[in-house]
Amino acid sequence: MQWIYFLSLTAGILLGAFFFGGLWWTVNKLSNVRSPSSLFIVSFLVRSAVVMACFYVVLLQGLPNLFIALGGYLAARMWCIHTFKPQES
Repeated sequence: MQWIYFLSLTAGILLGAFFFGGLWWTVNKLSNVRSPSSLFIVSFLVRSAVVMACFYVVLLQGLPNLFIALGGYLAARMWCIHTFKPQES
């Protein structure tokens, strides 16, 4: 039973890295496209749909697994904030 918690944590970390890494990629590409608002909206919708669908799959395994996955998601968020923060001049 403990391995499912590990899988939930791993899923949360990967989902957080996907969502916030995708956000970072999108923001960096906004200045290079003709329609930045379209890119931002489509990127948000795709990232949100993937993350929500995966969290739903995790939820099917039980509510504790969802909370563990959310913890991994937030940990990945904190890591992305620390890693991708702008350099001070």
